[in-house]
Amino acid sequence: MKRYLLALSFAICQLSLAVGQTQISDYQPGVTAEGAIYFLPKTALRIHIMVEKTTYQPGDFAPYALRYLRLKDVPLDPSTQYRVISIKQTAIGVADTTKRYAVKFNPKTVAANISLSEDGRLLGINTDAKEASQPTLFKPAPKPTPANPRQFMTEDILAAGSTAKMAELTAREIYDLRENRNLLIKGQADFMPKDGEQMKLMLNHIDEQDRILSSMFQGVTERDTTEHVLTITPDGSFQRQVLFRLSQQLGLVEADDYSGAPFYLSIENLETVPPVDEEGAAKTKKKQYDAGIYVNVPGRMRATIYQGIDVLQTQEHPAAQFGNVELLSGELFNKHYDTHLWLNPITGAVDRLEAEQPK
Repeated sequence: MKRYLLALSFAICQLSLAVGQTQISDYQPGVTAEGAIYFLPKTALRIHIMVEKTTYQPGDFAPYALRYLRLKDVPLDPSTQYRVISIKQTAIGVADTTKRYAVKFNPKTVAANISLSEDGRLLGINTDAKEASQPTLFKPAPKPTPANPRQFMTEDILAAGSTAKMAELTAREIYDLRENRNLLIKGQADFMPKDGEQMKLMLNHIDEQDRILSSMFQGVTERDTTEHVLTITPDGSFQRQVLFRLSQQLGLVEADDYSGAPFYLSIENLETVPPVDEEGAAKTKKKQYDAGIYVNVPGRMRATIYQGIDVLQTQEHPAAQFGNVELLSGELFNKHYDTHLWLNPITGAVDRLEAEQPK
């Protein structure tokens, strides 16, 4: 017969000496044959910032862009600019070293299979509980090798005696390419393709030549995207603290580097869990020496990111540090029950609790 515990109150109110537990401060977390030392988590925010870098390199014929191709306002100097294109928040669990507990295995219990994370957070008991998966970090696609415009220049262009003459002949070649493209589309070219696929290949080749030769006048603009990850672990509410700064010329810079424009972060404790009064705190302190397993009852927090005075995004997350700690009775782990416990790896709250009564 199986009995599933649907409410936490039964577990919290039962006390037993089946599993002895005290809070300690001198030992590192881990599992031994005698028992285990574990942390409960606190909730941190991982901020993923996507930054786009735009680099402009003027072409060799940029001074002649207006004269030969009627291109206005073509920059003559190289430039680099950065901008934030997206920001994403994710909640993660980190060990809360102020919530460190020990559990001693008792031969009369079945709570000997304890799962811990790499940093010592309790993940589960008598389960195969695992750490929460994290988003895959951004990997930029490999950039193709840039084409050399001189490989598409005619012999006359390369033999010209001055840059101005090369620019003039290159412009004529560009106009010839565009005229040939129009003739192909109209079906008036001397050598028409045999089918649609060949037509597509010819047009693509003409467009590529046009683009590469025109870059000698227009210049080349390249864009690269990189991901920056910041981890913030709030211990309380705060307003508009500098998260990072962005310089248009240097990219992401430190929070105290005034060459960049500031982006701010605010954290608000939503107070979804009632605070523990002095009497409750005294009881909790006494429970540190009682039997059982400690778990978090998390609260919630609201994280708001600003760019200057403008709100970029607001998101709510569960927050272990804005809640309370409760005790699960050791009665659950004696041999009268085959108990399985799963804790949320981010908050330390009970995700799932099952107790099977042996036949």
